[in-house]
Amino acid sequence: RVYGRNAALVSEALRGAMAHLPVDINPRPPRRNSFEVSLVKEDGSTVELWSGIGKGPPRKLKFPQPETVVEALKSSL
Repeated sequence: RVYGRNAALVSEALRGAMAHLPVDINPRPPRRNSFEVSLVKEDGSTVELWSGIGKGPPRKLKFPQPETVVEALKSSL
């Protein structure tokens, strides 16, 4: 599955960049045909790091490059 493969790539990149940061894949049921990455801060607030909802076609635009998400994470912390 393309969604699972891309989620694994992004989570691996995030764990590599910030080893102490817990990464959960789909803690809630995901929206159909969507790919989003969010940061949940200690105070409970949520920061969207990536959303592919408004992107595509082609389908590959719905998925981020892992480095893009890592940079968004670093700028959000």
